[in-house]
Parts: sequence; C-alpha cells; structure tokens
Amino acid sequence: MPASYAYLGPEGTFTEVALRTLPEAATRELIPYVSVQSALDAVRAGEAEAAFVPIENSVEGGITTTLDELVAGAPLMIYREVLLSITFALLVRPGTRLSDIKTVSAHPAAQPQVRNWLKKHLADAHWESAASNADAARLVQEGQYDAAFAGEFAAARYGLEALETGIHDAENAQTRFVLVGRPARPAAPTGADKTSIVLWQRDDHPGGLRDLLGEFATRGINLMLLQSRPTGAGIGNYCFCIDAEGHISDRRVADALMGLKRICLQVRYLGSYPRADMRPGDVRPPRLGTSDDEFVAAADWVARCQDGRF
Repeated sequence: MPASYAYLGPEGTFTEVALRTLPEAATRELIPYVSVQSALDAVRAGEAEAAFVPIENSVEGGITTTLDELVAGAPLMIYREVLLSITFALLVRPGTRLSDIKTVSAHPAAQPQVRNWLKKHLADAHWESAASNADAARLVQEGQYDAAFAGEFAAARYGLEALETGIHDAENAQTRFVLVGRPARPAAPTGADKTSIVLWQRDDHPGGLRDLLGEFATRGINLMLLQSRPTGAGIGNYCFCIDAEGHISDRRVADALMGLKRICLQVRYLGSYPRADMRPGDVRPPRLGTSDDEFVAAADWVARCQDGRF
C-alpha cells in the first residue's frame, strides 16, 4: 500500500494543520481530497494507507458526514485522534471592506461556531456551504463568494487577506480529528484509551436504548460520545455511534462488547486507540466489581466451578 495519507483538502484546511502534528505525517505523502467520503474511499480502494478527517467538534458535536461514512460501506478502523483548538479568520480578496460582503462561505461545521458573530457583524450576508473551509477560501479567490471563514494560515495560500481574526462564538472550541485505516490488530493499550463502536438494535421497543447503555453502566464504563444516526431504512430507524473509555483488551470493555454482540442486531467495531488528551479513563474510583482484576477473578471462579474446583 502506498506510504500516503489522504486528508480533507484542499491545502490550507484545519485538517491539514492537525494532520501535520502527527510525527508519522513527516514520513508520508499527504494528499488532499475534495471530501471526507473521497478520502475514506481512497483507503478502501488501497490508494492511501490512511485518511485523516474531522469527526467531532465541541460546539456542534459529531461530524455527521464522517460518522455516516464510518457506519456504512466496507469497514474501516480508527488508529489515532488529534484535538485542535479552532478560531476562524474572515478571509477576503485584498481591498474588500466589511460593508462589501454579501456572501460568505465555509464548511457546514463552521457555521454553528461563528453564528453569533455573523449575526452581529454580517446579518444580511448570505451563507453558502463549501466542501471545506480552505475550499471556501479558494472560491473567494476565484470570485464566487465575497468572504470565507477559514484558518488565518490559509490567507497566504489563496492570495487573500484576513479582514477579521480570532472569530469564535465559544471559548476554547476544539475539533477532533481521526486517522482512519483498514481493519487490523489495534495498538496495545496505553491506559488512556477509548473504543469506538456502532450499534444496531434488533427491534424498536421501550427501554431499547437503556438496554444498550446498561451494558456499559453495569461495568462502570464511561461514555464519551453517544449519537444516533438514521439507517436509511425509514423514519424512526437509527443506529448509535458510541465512544467509550477504555481499550478492547480491558476485560470490562471486552465483556461489554460481548454483551452488546449478544443483544444487538449488529455491532461494528471502529477501533481502540489512545486518547488525544492522554487522560486515564478511571479518573474516579471504580465502581464495585468493575475493575479488570475483579473481572479476571470472576472468570477464574467460573472456570473453577466448571472444573469442580470451587
């Protein structure tokens, strides 16, 4: 497989900036793709070793395009994640004034992060979505739009000026990016990991979601993301994208996955990988009976009972 990483392009995206924080990125050819779908399809087709794409932001939650691509199609697996602090600049062609701006563009995920600023300063401007923030900057360069919300670093790449900088509605806004490859053995646990899965219920019934969440709760596993996504099979049909603390090699996590496999129509494993913040999952005292040692001891007891050694 070629030693290359695909990423949401074009050049000058926040995705590219986040990707370049990975040490291994320096040894790979970084290839921009026009969409999340095309970047992930490059991995599925063997055209790239891995793809680097946004998956969640702290203002709007999960990036639905990425989640839906991981839910459908040939399975892929998450190997790394990166958190990047996000502030926007308003990029314009040289000489453009704020009063000249009638159209603005950015990636759809950017709009909730600048909505209040836009209402205050450009209330009459028409919003147009772009494939990425850098692509919006390129479209401004070509004259299709008057301004783009993008990283200030993209201005020089597209011959634009930053009319305003430091734009954000929420302090300390962050976007989470993931490195996605073809399925393989997950990396060894670090003690500060998360596991991502997708769950499909067998049928819609009262307490169905509670049953799924109970597999985590009874084992003391904290969830970091829970988002429903439509399956495409009709109104009311959903699957659930979940990030849980811990690694599949942790006994309580493995036990929860086995429990979910028994009760769900389908479980898609998306990987176990180091948390970007490197915070250990057990930041609070574990619930009684939920430590790995207790799971091992209980399994050993059952085995001894089966052997008549109790």
